[in-house]
Amino acid sequence: MGRTGVCWDNSLAESFFAALKNERVHRTVYPTKAHAKRDVFHYIEGFYNTRRRHSALDCQRPAEVHYAGLQLATAA
Repeated sequence: MGRTGVCWDNSLAESFFAALKNERVHRTVYPTKAHAKRDVFHYIEGFYNTRRRHSALDCQRPAEVHYAGLQLATAA
């Protein structure tokens, strides 16, 4: 942890929220707060965590990295 105001402290969280806003929230009009919560949940659990390619994972999908790790663990 750095000092207050150091941008690297929250860079991962800021990157996630920027992607969420750019890819989903700013492109959708929600009739109610419940619809917005449900849509954001489905985006995170259904797309962002499973299918979206992440630069931190060498542009692989998180599910691919997860299953490759499981295969290595069961082969050992």
